[in-house]
Amino acid sequence: MENESFNLSLRRFLKEVGISSQQEIERIVRERGLAGHGKLKVKMVLTAEGTDLRHEVAGNIDLG
Repeated sequence: MENESFNLSLRRFLKEVGISSQQEIERIVRERGLAGHGKLKVKMVLTAEGTDLRHEVAGNIDLG
């Protein structure tokens, strides 16, 4: 495995995940009028096809 190539590809993927996830959360908060109404409970699940990878991150986003 080419380490530099792997790292660049991984960073590109994670950047896309971060940006697109933020956009989707902002969209749903805007569309549902949730701003200023407590917390939004969120969960992200990462899987990798052909492996047993299942990584889950859960949290709360303060809506102000």
